[in-house]
Amino acid sequence: MDRLDAMRVFTRVVERRSFTLAAQDAGLPRSTVTDAVQQLEARLGVRLLQRTTRHVSPTLDGEAYYRRCLVLLADLEEAEGAFAGTKPKGPLRVEVQGTLARHFLLPGLPGFFAAYPEIELIMSEGDRWIDVVREGVDCVLRYGSLPDSDMVARRVALLERLTCAAPAYLDRFGMPTDPAALDGHRMIGLRSSTTGILRPLEFIEGGVSRMVTLPATLSVTGPESYLPSARLGLGIAQVPRFHAEADLARGTLVHLLPDCPPAPAPVSLLYPRNRQLTPRVRVFLDWAVREFAANNRVTASA
Repeated sequence: MDRLDAMRVFTRVVERRSFTLAAQDAGLPRSTVTDAVQQLEARLGVRLLQRTTRHVSPTLDGEAYYRRCLVLLADLEEAEGAFAGTKPKGPLRVEVQGTLARHFLLPGLPGFFAAYPEIELIMSEGDRWIDVVREGVDCVLRYGSLPDSDMVARRVALLERLTCAAPAYLDRFGMPTDPAALDGHRMIGLRSSTTGILRPLEFIEGGVSRMVTLPATLSVTGPESYLPSARLGLGIAQVPRFHAEADLARGTLVHLLPDCPPAPAPVSLLYPRNRQLTPRVRVFLDWAVREFAANNRVTASA
């Protein structure tokens, strides 16, 4: 293994905190990864990693070397990508919320792979807040407001949202005429999977945001249960328009209070601040912006 490949292996071991996981990511035997790190340590004359039976972590020298490696490897990839006809290649690990993936990304993937046939996209689904570096992910696509973090966030789109309920719910509780008339109504609670906080309903009236929390007989943490609960008449829900359009067309959901919609929700692509934006992530970001723009009524990239 040459020096650059050994540096790539070493950075993966540091990020994954595991020789085994780094070997799986690289498609190499674990023994090869172990030998590569040992040869680096012998060449540099320092110990780069602290090893125990359950944990691998960088020493102070290892942390410094890791950061140098990130810069060098990113510069190399950027330099190689600058030549005409050279396209990004290699594995790209992305985590995305499943609903976003199915509606906005999956339909366009044949075109993405036609343009970048040597990129191997490894896409996992989830909506929890993850340690991107520790879990070996290159970037994350997230819907909604973002918590404070040391990640770089790039806006991909704004998704229009609406308020809705099932006809059976409206037969029981009546059609609200404005947010002030919601006394006696119920909402389906949507709880943050990371904080457990119940998200209130939001209404924009005259350019001012008004938050309303109604009693919630049921609360859930994911869109896969949230929208079906609304269809069953269990309460009022607020969802991205794309998620409810089929139900609105069928009449299984009714659009409520259209003059007081919730604010659009951002979709953001996040990646670690200590990494440069690699060509693989850059082309994925540019492609994702185009896919959202082509399939969404309210789009704003930055």
